[in-house]
Amino acid sequence: MTAQFFAPVASPQDPRDAFADRHIGPSAADRDRMLAAIGYASADALIEDAVPAAIRTDRPLDLPPALSEPAALERLREIAARNRVLTSMIGLGYHGTHTPGVILRNVLENPGWYTAYTPYQPEISQGRLEALLNFQTVVGDLTGLPVANASMLDEGTAAAEAMTLAHRASRRKEPGAFLVDADALPQTIEVIRTRAVPLGIEIVTADLSGGLPDGDFFGVLVQYPGASGAVRDLAPLSAQAHERGAKVVVAADLLALTLLRPPGESGADIAVGSSQRFGVPYGFGGPHAGFMAVGEGLQRQLPGRLVGVSVDAAGAPAYRLALQTREQHIRREKATSNICTAQVLLAVMAGMYAVYHGPEGLAAIARRTHTRAAELAEGLRRGGVRVVHGAFFDTVLAEVPGRAAEVLAAARDRRVNLRPVDADHVAVACDETTTPQHVTAVLEAFGVDASPVGEAAEAFPAALRRESPYLTHPVFSAHRSETAMLRYLRRLQDKDIALDRSMIPLGSCTMKLNATTEMEPVTWPEFADLHPFAPLDQAAGYLELIGELEAALAEITGYAAVSLQPNAGSQGELAGLLAIRGYHASRGEEHRNVCLIPSSAHGTNAASAVMAGMKVVVVACDDAGNVDVADLHAKIGEHGARLAAIMVTYPSTHGVFEESITEVCKAVHDAGGQVYVDGANLNALVGLARPGEFGSDVSHLNLHKTFCIPHGGGGPGVGPVGVREHLAPFLPGHPLRAEAGPAGGTAVGPISAAPWGSAGILPISWAYIALMGPDGLRAATEGAIIGANYLAARLAPHYPILYTGRNGLVAHECIADLRKITKETGVTAEDVAKRLIDYGFHAPTLSFPVAGTLMIEPTESEDLAELDRFAEAMIEIRREIERVADGSYDRADNPLRNAPHTAAALLAEDWKHSYGREEAAYPLPALREGKYWPPVRRIDQAFGDRNLVCSCPPPEAFED
Repeated sequence: MTAQFFAPVASPQDPRDAFADRHIGPSAADRDRMLAAIGYASADALIEDAVPAAIRTDRPLDLPPALSEPAALERLREIAARNRVLTSMIGLGYHGTHTPGVILRNVLENPGWYTAYTPYQPEISQGRLEALLNFQTVVGDLTGLPVANASMLDEGTAAAEAMTLAHRASRRKEPGAFLVDADALPQTIEVIRTRAVPLGIEIVTADLSGGLPDGDFFGVLVQYPGASGAVRDLAPLSAQAHERGAKVVVAADLLALTLLRPPGESGADIAVGSSQRFGVPYGFGGPHAGFMAVGEGLQRQLPGRLVGVSVDAAGAPAYRLALQTREQHIRREKATSNICTAQVLLAVMAGMYAVYHGPEGLAAIARRTHTRAAELAEGLRRGGVRVVHGAFFDTVLAEVPGRAAEVLAAARDRRVNLRPVDADHVAVACDETTTPQHVTAVLEAFGVDASPVGEAAEAFPAALRRESPYLTHPVFSAHRSETAMLRYLRRLQDKDIALDRSMIPLGSCTMKLNATTEMEPVTWPEFADLHPFAPLDQAAGYLELIGELEAALAEITGYAAVSLQPNAGSQGELAGLLAIRGYHASRGEEHRNVCLIPSSAHGTNAASAVMAGMKVVVVACDDAGNVDVADLHAKIGEHGARLAAIMVTYPSTHGVFEESITEVCKAVHDAGGQVYVDGANLNALVGLARPGEFGSDVSHLNLHKTFCIPHGGGGPGVGPVGVREHLAPFLPGHPLRAEAGPAGGTAVGPISAAPWGSAGILPISWAYIALMGPDGLRAATEGAIIGANYLAARLAPHYPILYTGRNGLVAHECIADLRKITKETGVTAEDVAKRLIDYGFHAPTLSFPVAGTLMIEPTESEDLAELDRFAEAMIEIRREIERVADGSYDRADNPLRNAPHTAAALLAEDWKHSYGREEAAYPLPALREGKYWPPVRRIDQAFGDRNLVCSCPPPEAFED
């Protein structure tokens, strides 16, 4: 099988310079010491006792030997060279843009930004939260709507979420259908259809240029400007929709909104779109930050994440995630969305693009873009070519009867891609990068006079010209020079804890090394600057890389086919469940709609099942945290005839290799159901076991976890879905790229807007697999299991470890149980999490999956010194808890309850605490070197939810 992967194979790496030894933190001698502390003489002996024999694979990974870092980069250069980057004037929601160098170097290529975790611990996330608040302010100001979220996965999924939001907001017994503008982006229309089918929502597509058609609608989506480039007045359409009780969703172009009347001023209830053209490269489709903004009354139904302003313990303004943070984990099957991530890194880039250019700069870019389009239209008209729309912003639709293919070919000869609409029409989209030379080349391709046309008139009605101000907050005028921008970015970065500062011991979402060699190709122009709908003969390198990565992931997981389209784990879950739904329907068993989900499962599992049109039935867990097999059989007995699937996470969400997994799979299969194994914890299986071999039918994989794509402060992510052969025909397809999905017309429809999802970051995972090779991948898995068991062994004398498997071992993570400690001392798991900040650590996962606990996952990338530093911090905190217990510390006034401690608090003249300043700041001597100072004290979450502020507060709010 090796011929399928990374062929032709470059020279394997010299054993003396093995990349795996750089990725895996502990040395061989350190691993021996860790194993001895656990009570084992070898890794093989530990694996034998920890991993059930029933799931272990009997064949090693059939992958080529590991490449050296230079060889891997050389191979990627060869692949990249097979891509041909032309000037793309295709549009369809993707546009050329210039990434300011200061943002490219100091955000996208900076591990201080791209290795940060989701800001669930806001005290050590103030920098990225401020950056996200900037993004929300940009979106809110430009759309003219009061509340925007911290980004969506892409424009298509944002539109689909808007549809379900409008559906929920409809209070009519019979809400009717969802009406979609025929001039909406074609990929958006199809993503909406994919989402609507399992929910039983009817989609009606119609030409809305003349108003609403007859019918009963709960919502209307209109594109502004349209996919054809047309700019229409939205106000009459909005008024008609509101008269008929429908919500109005506008899919808008942020750059156009600097010149055009914003949707909120034309009656829109919801605005969605993409911020890609604000400095984020094409990346063959992603990752890009989608957005959503809503009007009054809808903010508490807004899906995804929302950054808000609150106050800390000293009353100072502080940022945190507001309202429905991780609501899908809390509400499960009652959740309104399964989205638990965002595109934070890309939203930060887009927000900083606006900070750097300011309102005047953005307007100038928009005017230049519009001028190029107007010049192009005038040149075409002068040459006798009909321009279909008189009002447009950046896209010109030209009528060329029977000549479309000829024009497209002539343009490609001039290294320009245009968009074929049909045999008689060609669309041309201008953008920030369009020059007069590009306009000349396009006019030549149409066969008309290409001499300059002079100043072209504005090509949209004066009545639609924007009059309202935007981006008036000082942050959008204070950092215009590169020096100021550089220092602003550094100031925000310094407020945060990311992986470049210390380990992030979060259970459930591994934060492992994102090696520089893996990251480097992302910004190569051959990968970054390719439009997702460019002709595929220009993307030969991407197709090769995608094919090799899909084949490698199939080999690692034991599945027959893999789709890389889902651009988050939540979307991979949905894709897998839709494949199951499609399979049952193909067999005439549409009635199978029950999804069994263990009580310990990730909350996204239940939310995804509901989105896939399934009914969730919860299966209990036993006292050891395993699936209660007796309850499973009882639920199968009750629902067997309607059983569609079971969703299980393996190893379990409790961090245990459950012994009963093969029995669980067999019981479900015997009842006619399918088995979905959540791949969130695949990093504990790679090289040891394959889900596709031990009973699973489908899994999503977190490339942002197991395969080293960075978390980026809460995105990007990729959630590919792998399936056994019988489910392969039901993987996602795409309306503009048949090659992206299964043949035969059986695909379930697109999950993401782009054919291959966030293709721009796939080189990271390709490089990780190539650099590690089969032996390195298995060693990484062993390292994760060794590290988790080492920390469990070190912490067990001080904190009870809640769940263990066979022989008292854990898998790749362990849960420290503080519930008894809390009952005896009043010190909570949250107190420990906040006190860890004073020790320079990001907290483990707090109160998930069990309230009052900390879930700890060390990853294989952390060396022994860092593991010990974390263990010593936790042990010292336990000693502080003992001082609370014995009365040495006051229960209400102690370093844990008051943590974290800012420099300002420690320097205050009126220090009134019963413990010393030094105890607060330097609980361990090593902290005197490289101390991290939190920018705020503990944040009052409830205050922020009662007083919702989700855009940049005025500067006076931060005055002392």
